[in-house]
Order: sequence, then structure tokens, then C-alpha cells
Amino acid sequence: MPKRTDIQTVLIIGAGPIIIGQACEFDYSGVQACKALREEGYKVILINSNPATIMTDPATADVTYIEPITWQTVEKIIAKERPLNGGGFAILPTMGGQTALNCALDLWHHGVLAKYDVELIGATPEAIDKAEDRLKFKDAMTKIGLGSARSGIAHSMEEAWGVQKTVGFPVVIRPSFTLGGTGGGIAYNPEEFETICKRGLEASPTNELLIEESLLGWKEYEMEVVRDKADNCIIICSIENLDPMGVHTGDSITVAPAQTLTDKEYQILRNASLAVLREIGVDTGGSNVQFSINPADGRMVVIEMNPRVSRSSALASKATGFPIAKVAAKLAVGYTLDELRNEITGGATPASFEPSIDYVVTKIPRFAFEKFPAADSRLTTQMKSVGEVMAMGRTFQESFQKALRGLEVGVDGMNEKTQDREILERELGEPGPERIWYVGDAFAAGWTIDEVHHFTKIDKWFLVQIEEIVKIELALEKTSLDAIDADTLRGLKKKGFSDRRLAKLLKTTDAAVRARRIAQNIRPVYKRVDTCAAEFATDTAYLYSTYEGNGDGECEAEPTSNKKIMVLGGGPNRIGQGIEFDYCCVHAALAMREDGYETIMVNCNPETVSTDYDTSDRLYFEPLTLEDVLEIVDKEKPTGVIVQYGGQTPLKLALGLEAAGVPIIGTSPDMIDAAEDRERFQKLLHELKLRQPPNATARAEPEALEKAAALGYPLVVRPSYVLGGRAMEIVHEQRDLERYMREAVKVSNDSPVLLDRFLNDAIECDVDAIRDHTGRVFIGGVMEHIEQAGVHSGDSACSLPPYYLKQATVDELKRQTAAMAQGLNVVGLMNVQFAIQEVDGQDVIYVLEVNPRASRTVPFVSKATGIQLAKVAARCMAGQSLDAQGIGAEVTPPYFSVKEAVFPFVKFPGVDTILGPEMKSTGEVMGVGKTFGEAFVKSQLGAGTKLPTSGTVFLTVKNSDKPRAVEIARELVAMGFELVATRGTAAAIAAAGVPVQTVNKVTEGRPHIVDSIKNHQIALVINTVEERRNAITDSRAIRTSALLARVTTFTTIAGAEAAVEGMKYLDNLGVISVQEMHAQLAA
Repeated sequence: MPKRTDIQTVLIIGAGPIIIGQACEFDYSGVQACKALREEGYKVILINSNPATIMTDPATADVTYIEPITWQTVEKIIAKERPLNGGGFAILPTMGGQTALNCALDLWHHGVLAKYDVELIGATPEAIDKAEDRLKFKDAMTKIGLGSARSGIAHSMEEAWGVQKTVGFPVVIRPSFTLGGTGGGIAYNPEEFETICKRGLEASPTNELLIEESLLGWKEYEMEVVRDKADNCIIICSIENLDPMGVHTGDSITVAPAQTLTDKEYQILRNASLAVLREIGVDTGGSNVQFSINPADGRMVVIEMNPRVSRSSALASKATGFPIAKVAAKLAVGYTLDELRNEITGGATPASFEPSIDYVVTKIPRFAFEKFPAADSRLTTQMKSVGEVMAMGRTFQESFQKALRGLEVGVDGMNEKTQDREILERELGEPGPERIWYVGDAFAAGWTIDEVHHFTKIDKWFLVQIEEIVKIELALEKTSLDAIDADTLRGLKKKGFSDRRLAKLLKTTDAAVRARRIAQNIRPVYKRVDTCAAEFATDTAYLYSTYEGNGDGECEAEPTSNKKIMVLGGGPNRIGQGIEFDYCCVHAALAMREDGYETIMVNCNPETVSTDYDTSDRLYFEPLTLEDVLEIVDKEKPTGVIVQYGGQTPLKLALGLEAAGVPIIGTSPDMIDAAEDRERFQKLLHELKLRQPPNATARAEPEALEKAAALGYPLVVRPSYVLGGRAMEIVHEQRDLERYMREAVKVSNDSPVLLDRFLNDAIECDVDAIRDHTGRVFIGGVMEHIEQAGVHSGDSACSLPPYYLKQATVDELKRQTAAMAQGLNVVGLMNVQFAIQEVDGQDVIYVLEVNPRASRTVPFVSKATGIQLAKVAARCMAGQSLDAQGIGAEVTPPYFSVKEAVFPFVKFPGVDTILGPEMKSTGEVMGVGKTFGEAFVKSQLGAGTKLPTSGTVFLTVKNSDKPRAVEIARELVAMGFELVATRGTAAAIAAAGVPVQTVNKVTEGRPHIVDSIKNHQIALVINTVEERRNAITDSRAIRTSALLARVTTFTTIAGAEAAVEGMKYLDNLGVISVQEMHAQLAA
């Protein structure tokens, strides 16, 4: 069937902010869907609250709404757009993860689809419901004769206990309609069962749990399937989880294609997965089906299926080169697979050809437990990883070792952790984020394969591969580089050993290993990802490195002699370095391509748009290490390399690349270093007569204590060279500093600890600017933070334009920014963070830090002001002036834009939700409004913060916040809320003549405030604390119970003020598209 002509307009629902379980893979699928549908002549409307995405760029869809993804907002968009667009109007909900599916089901349940005559395409509401509702899915599997785990459904604790009796312990609990296993877990005893079930009932929008027998230790497989309405089905790829059942697939190491299935087992899984799609009714797009097999007796069960594009389909797309999202979008509008051509083979094959691959792909998750020391780091059925890395090689060992070094967690391969038998038994038996290294340690300690298998249940085939790597390492430790001949060295490189790992084992330097390798002509060759195992030639330059043959392996890179720019990406997502940097890398590649350069992208993150084979001219899917990048540079010989766009990852390589003669364009690595190096930066500020908070540098504990006493507490302490505020803390007394020095000096790599005087009650600001080679500076935007100084800039909400600062202060911030840009000789992007303290009615400006690189606010500022900063700056780096690009006056929009951070606390029960100088957010949203209040409340709704319209508000604030709390209280009462407060706060509020009830603190006897929160008597919590450790601990129970009861909490007085201001607009929010916003700027 050719495409449908009865549909003219398609609304795509995006996935919203990046959270654990739902990362930038949905930006990748959304961008592909927009391209595919516009190619076919459809008008595309998009809603997504996340500004740090390529899909919300004004050019990606025809009409773009950066608005909260709720069914109410989508209804407003439909009401506005439906009359303007005659003909058929459809919604495609399969590109935005769980967020989009749930939103589509809400629209269906609330009758919105029927009311406006809107059709769901890609998946019918019935199919979504059948796949997502645990009971209906189980019945469907039984009907087609496929086994599923013994289980039952519960809607209350009473029902839950009933099911548990039939299933026994251990038992797995999965809430319906949630993502990344949120709220679920494994219970081994009645106490854990009670806790997890209560949490799960809260987390599920339908208050429904699936309680099933535990399949711990079974093998887990996924099949990525695409089906069209003529019932053509193809398997894109099979994926095997190295970690057995019990660990969420998003937290497992996975390998494609599956390695340990016999051909017969593979066919059984293949047939079963097609039967599942037919029964559920997915007939226009991609799905993934998860299976589990009991290795003891071969019993197979279906675990679940996702009737949409998922994290696994992004991985499968990158692993095979088959663009699932693009094909799924075209199938949704009526095409069949045989009518679509495969782009990678240049159309030589139709899309109905199943991809076949002649290499192995390994994905390893990246965790962020260092940000949440209180979180439980054991891996279960609830997803906890924040990013992932993927690598390709000709063998499992090669791709596995490439993935390990691509993770950027300080390892170059199977680095040793411990030889302590007790630790090993625990780490192998209860998987944590580093289990795979402990497996290596067990082999190094002489454990047998059977012993390791007994504890881990990892398939013995994988264990044999890992044991071999470890045995080679033990042998290498007894020899030296000179004793190794060329054949042995080549053999080691084929097994994926990095130069740095070899240097460590052979007790020499990376440079020595590299020199020896080059002298013996042991170099990697590059192979193309072509979906057809090299059966047909391909023009698409999607490449990975491998060592093969005896130096006679065929290299398929075929570099050109064009002028080229190479962009180094950001590697795996983590807290502090996320999609914002990928957005910048993509923009750099697009701008350079538009200007006639050939563009080369190097990255290893499968979720991103940057690793899409058509974002750049050539894509190298490789780890971002000096060794791997130098090999690519040597092969391609680029005119210029951009290191300022991928966050800290490429910056760490800058000096090494420069030393090897690589042409780095833009701000010089030396000047980047000058901004990072405390002493050099101080000298520069001194010359420019700019102010910085009183500070000192210390290299040892006695020195730190002495200097701290001289500066005076409170202090902000941190190691130098960090991103995302890693290991930053505010210390209030000497005891805190002593503890910090004991724990943090580990971070410092012989680099000192920095001490800064902490500025109480200061307002923080961010400024993004661009300078060109002629010395002109353009200020992209000035953002005023809503939370006061002391909260990491990545965790603070911010407003553009500033809502509170005086114009004279804003002008002075711009002047100082320009002065620093000149002083550092910046070419390209730069970000400055300022703190402003009011002294005797005058604003005093302090410079906190300068980053001469792309910052995480670039996408937000670009969306708010309509100027694509990352593209403009990339052109400046390539030698164009701002004037030549037609960049005129700075833009101050006539509307407010607010960026708000989104946190993963729900995944880490027990972690305190208080904000500080160490970054904890995983993603961001944006709200736009005519007033600051309207923009702020939209940003809260977009972040999933529920703001009440009635009920009881609880206040407990520190002394210095009491005057501001009284004003908040007055406004809340005027809006019809009831108030309760702890004694001190209540006294202040009552003294101002505002009605308030007193409630007990936890230490004052019951019933106390935590009881009220647990009993759902509180609608909103406003809780600020003195920054002393014991004060924070006292009130921690309030925040933790509020999190579990899903009660919105504000932990800063400024955040509470903004929320109360915003709540006035709740009943009356409009929707505005990015295109309409930007049209106001032109006027």
C-alpha cells in the first residue's frame, strides 16, 4: 500500500526531559520521524518540553511546541491546530517513549481523540493497552501458547499478599504503565515485599501491580522486530543480556547479535516474537520483545514487549545501521516494507531485507552512584543507569574491551579492584555497577569458571572469554615490552587491549607502546556498517576500527582529500554531561556541512542524534580516548578538530592531541587551561580588575585548615578540573573540612583542592557569549538563577531575561563577560557564572567561574532567543566573523523563558532531595510565558511537579528565610490554602496576622509532620534548612517521606516564591509554538 492521502497533519509527542530509563534515544527517534514524515509531504507538529533536543529545533518540524507533555496541554494544541489544518489529523505516539504512550492513552480515555476527530497511528489504543496492561498481556500470551512467569495482579496490599502466597519468595513486583521499572523491585522476604508493593502502587498511574515468580539467574534475550500492515515481519537484530534475569535490561551489559543461542533456539525465539506482534496487533512499526530462558531445562517465557520505539531499538539501529524509527514512521502512514529502500546500501536492497552483521556489538551502562552516596547501588529490576556506551569489533573480546575504555570511568580494560574473597563473593552474588571487573578479579585470584558461574549465573561462554583476557594479563605482568614480538602485539590488539592497558601491564608508557606499534606497522583498519555483511557496496561512511589479518586486512575508510572538520562528541551520558553537549556537537556538524566542509563525527553513545549516520558525512563509532582519536586523525587528516563541544570528555584530550600536532580550532587548549587553572585565572582577573570571592588553594590538609581559618567559614570546597560539581561541598566548620580533606584528596590526581568563600544569599547568573577572531563579542543571553547561590547551576531553575536584576547590573555583567572573552582570547563559545550580592543597596558582582567551551545552557538560550549559538560559534571557530554571518544586536525576548532541572530521586528512595553544589539532575525542561510566573509554572508542569490548587501547605524554614516565608504564607491563604508550620515558623507567620496551625517536628512526639505527610494530609511542602549537617539530618525525614508520598517539596525559599507566583496562572495557561515566539523577535 502506498502512503495514506487521507492524513495531512501528524502530531508527534516527544519524551520530555531526560530521566533514568528515558534518555536521548527518543530525541534520535523523534528527529528521524519528523524527517521521514516531512519527506513524504506531511505537515508535522511536535510537542516536547525538553529544549536540549534537536527535535525541538525550529527547523525539525513545521510547528514546534516546547510545552509540558500532559493530555490537557496536548488538547489545547489540538484545539488550536485542528481548525487550521483541514483534512486528516493524526497523532504518532510511538516515538516518545512511555511519556508519549501514556499521554496518548490519556487523550483516548478522556475522549479528546473522538471530540476533535483525531486518529492514533503507529499503534492503536487497544494495542498499547494490551501490551502495557500486565494482565491483558499475560492472557494474550497464554492464548497463543507462549509461557509467561507464574503471576497475579494486585490493586491493593490485601490482593498483593494473596498473590504472594501462590508465587512464593523471591518475587518480582512490576507496576503497570511505568518506565525503566520505576517503583518495582525484587522482594526476598515479607518486609521488603510490603515496602516495594506500597511504592509500586503509588508509582503506577492505574494503581496496578504484576507480582510474579522470580526468574533470577535465567538468561535474557531481546528481539527487535518491525512489522507492516501486510504482515511482513523482519527481525532487525537479536540482543543477548550478559547479566542474567534480575538486573533491568537497561542496566545490563548487552551483546548483539546473541552469542549463546543455538540456531534452533534462535528460530523458536524468532517465531515467538512474530506471534507476539500479531497477537498484540502492532502492524505499523517497531517493537521489542523480551524473553527469558531457563538454562537448566530450556523453559522459555515472554517477559514483556514495548509497542513502540525503545532504548533497545536505538541500540539495534546503531548496531545494524537499520534506521528503525525512520522506517516505523513511514509504515505508520501506510507504506509496506518492500516499498521502502534501505538507504545505507544506497537503495540496493529494500527495507524488507533482514539486516545481517559481520561484527559484534557490546553495550555497557554508565552509572552515577558517586552523586548519590546514600543510594543503594545493587542492581535490580528498577533501572538505575544514566547512560551507555557501545562499541563494535570483529570478536566479542575486542568489542567488549573497546566498550570498557569508552565508558570513561577511569579504566582502560579489566583493571583490578580487589583480591579479597569476601568482597568478591558479595559483588559476584549481588550485582552492582562494577560486577564485570570483580569477575575478572575472581579469575585473577584463581577461581574456576564453575565457581564464578555459581555466583553470577553469567553464561559460561562469556566467562571463558573474560577468563582468557585475565590469563593474558597475568602473563603480561611477568614480561616487558621489549620481550614481545610483532605477532604477539598484533594478537593482543586483536583481543581489544588498549595501548594504555598494555603499558600498565608491561610497566612502560602509553607513548612507548604506541611507538612500538607504529614501528611494527600494527594499525587498525576501519570497516563499514552496512546492514548486509558487506554483500553490497555502501556509500555511507559509518565506520568502526578493528585489528585483523597480519597487517593485510582490508580498510574500508577510503578517506577523501576534501577540507574536513572533525567534531569530538561527549561519550556516554552522565549527570553533568548530557544531551546538551550532544546538541552542540550536532549543530557544529550541521553548520560545517552547510559551509561546504566534509564533517567527521567521533562518538560512542548509541542514544544520540550525533551518532546517526546522516548527521555528519562520516561517522566513526569509537571510544573517545587519545589512542583511538589519533588513529582516526592519522587516517582522515582533518583541517580542524573541534574539542570544545563535547563537555569535559574531549577537553581532557585537548593537550595530548595538540602535542601530537592535531589542528585544534577555536580557543587554544592553553587558554582553556588558563581558565581552569586557579592561579593563572586569578592573575587574569586581577589584570582585568574583576572581583572573585576570597579564595585559596591547598595541596594538603594542614595547609587547607590554616587557609580556611584565614578566609572564614562557610566555604565552598572542590577539586580542580571537574564537571557537574563532582565532589563539591559547602563546609561550615573545621570538622566538616577535615572530613572532606580525608575523603576528597582521592579525587585530586596531584592537583590541589580549591577553597572559596561562600556568598550567603547571593543571586547567581549565567552568561553565554561568543567571540570571533576579530575580537567582537556577542552576548547570547543572561540567565538569572531562581535558587540562590550554593545550588549547582545545572540544578537551578533559571530565567531569561532576568526577572529581578536591575538593568545596570545586567549591563555590567555583559561588560565583564566581554572583557574576560578578550583576556582569554576566546574564539567560539564561552560561559561565565557570576554571583551578585547586595551590599548597602549596591550590587557587588563576583566572578565564580569561566568555561571557554559550550555549556549546558546553550540549547536553552538558542531556543529562547532564536539564535543558534552553537552553529554561529562553530563558524567563528572555522574563521568566519560574527559580522560576516549577519549576527547583529543582542536579543532580549519580549516573553520569559524558564529552564527547570529534573531529578532522579524517585529511583533512589532514601536519598535526600536537598540541593547543593554537586549536580544531581539528569535532564531539563523549558516553560515559556508572557510573565515570569506563567513561564515558571509551565516549567514545573513540564518537570512533572504537581502544583496543588487547594489543600494544606506545610512550612518550616530557617531563621533568615522567615520574613520571606511570611509573605509566601499570606499569598497562599489569599489563594484559599490552609497552612501548618513547625513552632518557630508558625510563630513568625501568626505574628504577621496570618492564620496557621502548629504541628510537631519529628523529635517533638506524635502525631508529627511525617505522619501527616504519609497520611496524604499535606498538598505541598516548603522546607529550607540551615546548612549545618545536623540541621539537614533533622529534617531529612520530612523530605524523604514527601518524596515517597509524591508530595511536591521546595527546598529553597526562592523556588517556593516562584512557585507561589506561578500557581496564580494554573487555571489559565495558553500554548505558544517556537515559530510564533521567534516571529515576535523579528517584529
